[in-house]
Amino acid sequence: MLGKPIIKGTRITVELLMRKLAGGYTLTDLLTSYPNLTKEHILASLEYAADIIANEESLENV
Repeated sequence: MLGKPIIKGTRITVELLMRKLAGGYTLTDLLTSYPNLTKEHILASLEYAADIIANEESLENV
């Protein structure tokens, strides 16, 4: 998937899940649309995304 983080054992990217959630999908919608996905996968993706954001540095002062 071009180096993007994915859900282990799938071709579902963390980005896809974030975009679906931002677009209004619910956990139930995601679990129905992607039968290989679990609630734990989705929660781990959210935690991963939060960790990435927490470690970003702001470039506004550059």
